[in-house]
Amino acid sequence: MGAIVVTGGTGTLGSLVAERLRSAGHEVRVLSRHAPDHPVDLQDGTGLDAALAGVEVVVHCASNTRGAGKGDDVAAGRLVEAARRAGTVRNIVYISIVGVDAVPLAYYKRKLRVERLLEASGLGVTILRTTQFHDLVAMVTDTAAKLPVAPIPKGVPVQPIAVGEVATRMAELAVPTPAGRVPDMGGPQIRTLPDLARVYLRATGRNRRVLPVPLAGRTYAAFRRGGHLTPSHAVGRETFDQFAARRGAAVGGEAGSRT
Repeated sequence: MGAIVVTGGTGTLGSLVAERLRSAGHEVRVLSRHAPDHPVDLQDGTGLDAALAGVEVVVHCASNTRGAGKGDDVAAGRLVEAARRAGTVRNIVYISIVGVDAVPLAYYKRKLRVERLLEASGLGVTILRTTQFHDLVAMVTDTAAKLPVAPIPKGVPVQPIAVGEVATRMAELAVPTPAGRVPDMGGPQIRTLPDLARVYLRATGRNRRVLPVPLAGRTYAAFRRGGHLTPSHAVGRETFDQFAARRGAAVGGEAGSRT
């Protein structure tokens, strides 16, 4: 097999996928706007034709949370067009999210449109849906903790998973034979977001009170119902407590190195 393209290969997930593929002996072309070897703009397609020349497998990790005209669906359309022109792409491996068809969040709706676009493209595709990464829970908590009291959405269950475990699975799926929609991946535990926020704050040494805040709207209701969970596919191994402990140790080490 020739080179494997990883879009968003400098991001949180994409960089780990690229690392695992290289460790397995593959040549990897990392695509991003600032990549030194393959600078590509997925929003307008600049650089895609050269990057996909002779490629059989594309791992599509790039994501853009901006709104209409600048979202994941636009980028996926450019990628599909370029893959058709290349004529050699046999499998596009796409990372999606559990609940894109159940939670009416605008970003989730765009991810679902990408799934459908890929499935209707006539190209070989593999789609993996996962629950939220541990890193997302940490980011939400870090943002809330900038205030004296950390406001966290009340009653929202989450099933976070380690990004490294998802990267390993994506690398496994990066083969010329497409697999369609593969089984979902969920983290090992389902707990409430306020509970995990408390775990993370304690692990990182911050004395913040968590304030569970009820929200309104269909999206919040869908999250409270657990539309983003996959309890029957709780295949993740690293718990959020273990993730938080590692983060806490890293923060402590950085603080110690500055003293």
